[in-house]
Parts: sequence; C-alpha cells; structure tokens
Amino acid sequence: MISARSGRILNYIVRQYIAGAVPVPSQVVADKANLGVSPATIRNEMAQMEKDGYLIRPHTSAGCIPSDKGYRYYVESMDKINLPREEQYLISHTFHQVEKEVETWVSLTASLLARLTQNVAVVSLPKSTDCKLKHLELIAVQDARALMVTVLDGAVVKQKIVTFDEAVTQADLSTAGIKLNSIYAGKSSSEISKGKKELTPLEKKATEYLVEIMHTEDSKEYQEPYLEGWHFMLDQPEFAHSDQMRNLMELVEQRGLLKVIVPAKLSQPGVQVIIGKENQNTAIQNCSVVICRYGLPEEVSGTLAVVGPTRMPYSHTIPTVYYLSSMLSQLIGGLYYKEIRSEQS
Repeated sequence: MISARSGRILNYIVRQYIAGAVPVPSQVVADKANLGVSPATIRNEMAQMEKDGYLIRPHTSAGCIPSDKGYRYYVESMDKINLPREEQYLISHTFHQVEKEVETWVSLTASLLARLTQNVAVVSLPKSTDCKLKHLELIAVQDARALMVTVLDGAVVKQKIVTFDEAVTQADLSTAGIKLNSIYAGKSSSEISKGKKELTPLEKKATEYLVEIMHTEDSKEYQEPYLEGWHFMLDQPEFAHSDQMRNLMELVEQRGLLKVIVPAKLSQPGVQVIIGKENQNTAIQNCSVVICRYGLPEEVSGTLAVVGPTRMPYSHTIPTVYYLSSMLSQLIGGLYYKEIRSEQS
C-alpha cells in the first residue's frame, strides 16, 4: 500500500495521462496539482512509486506514466460515480424510440456504448444461463422411432428424432410425455439428471435424450456479438501504428474476441475492470476491458464490454457500462414479466 499523499499524486498523474497521453513530469504535478507539498517531496514520492511499480518512466529525462498497477490503484480508489442525468435521459429516450426487439436493443447498446466511451463496444445477445424445460412432446414416427419436441425457456424449440429399444405406440408416448412433463417442467438438465424417480424403460430413454438436448443447448457459445467503435480505437495514439491492433483484428476475424475478454469469473451484478496484463490473452494485454453481465441471474444473460487502451477514462466508462447493463436488464426483465430496479436514478 502507498501513503494517502502518494495516492493523491498517483491519481493526479493517472488523470493527466488519460487526458493527454504524454508522460507527466514532477514539475507539472508540483505546479498544478495543488497538493501543498514541495517539488522535492513530489519528486521523492514519484521516485518511490516508480520503484514500487506504480509508475513507469519511458525515458530517463521524461516524466512518468502509470503502470497497470498504478491504474489498478486509481480504479480501486474511485468513489462510486453515477452517469450524469443528461446522459441517462439521452440513453433512456433513445431506447424508447426503437422497436421492442432484443436484437434491436443489443445493436443500439453497442452503438451507444462505443459513442459514449469513444472505444470499442462488444455486446452479446442474451442467452439462457441454464435452460429449463417448459414442455415435452413425443410423437410416433415409425416402429421404435419418435419425434421429440422440446420447448425450453425463452421460446426455444428443439426437435430430434429419437430411437427407443423397442417399438412404441402413440398411446405409450403420450402417457410417457404426460408423466415426464409433470416431473420435469421448470427444471434444468442438471436437476433432471439428479432426480430419483421410478421410470419405465421408455421414460428412462426419453429422459436421456432430453438431458442430451438440454446439455447441448447449455453448452452453446454466445452468438457473434455486436461490435462497434473500431475507428475510435484506431484514433488512439497507442494503436495508431501497433501490432496490438492487428492482433485484436485477428481475434475478431476468428470470432474469438468475446471469449478472450470474458474473465473466468464474471460477477453479476457489477462491473469488472481488467487492466493490461491482468488479461490472460497476450493479444489484449495492452488493453483494458470494462465488462458487465446483464439480464436475469440464473435465467438469461448477456455480456457488454468496452475494450480500449489502459489509458481509458475509467471514471466515465465504468458508470456508462453499468447504466447500459441496467437498462438492458430492465428491458429483458420486461420480457419475463419481472421488474429490475436500477441503483442509478
């Protein structure tokens, strides 16, 4: 940990570097930060923070820039910031002007997020986090074969031709379907698998097929996300002539960007910030990611994120990501007849 005075110096340097993208000399801090200490003290504090890994001096005679550790201190020391009311109103008003369709909401979110943060926005469509059965129907086809129609939460319908161990009649299938619906409706594949029920061989086989179908749906990757704002990143001096930008574009072409930026444990609700080398993939270790889930916990969720240089305006990006995730969560909640309240107002 660093002292409170060093923290104020560090936070001033971070803010100046975010705004100007040039190293910050100790004399500038002494002249403009109004910290009430001598230039010599500031130089000593900066030298110690450089030694401790919070600051980097690109050239011997130059000023300092924040390291990943310095940005982390800055982000952790920020008070909670709400998005300005005028921006909240603009976002809310814009959403009320578009059609009430999930794809439209997600596309609009990506566009607004990129424009408001001046960086790359990545927004995935919502997906059932652990799909649950709404209804199952078995229809006789021929001899031991039947059509299994599975209706899952979110109006997802799956059809599969299944084969039983012996010939079955429609009466047998209808009886089995009624029983299985009474047992499994509203349950996930894991709950169905763990259930201890007395089942006939036909019902056991149908249960195996049902669990297989639901496992397949649960394991599906997110659809290709909506991406906006590449031109904003190209305007950043860090990426104007950088191999890092090429690496990012290759991830996009390989449809791997969303998979790379989502951390192993992404909390919900709440915004996470992953800075520089905290990212696991080397292709984005010159970037920061501000990321958040949206939707209904344990039911349906998507991801929205901002990707940009570590020199990112966190104090505006974080509340923007949070507010837009709250807006999408409220809209998705409306589809499921559930009210979600935002902490911002």
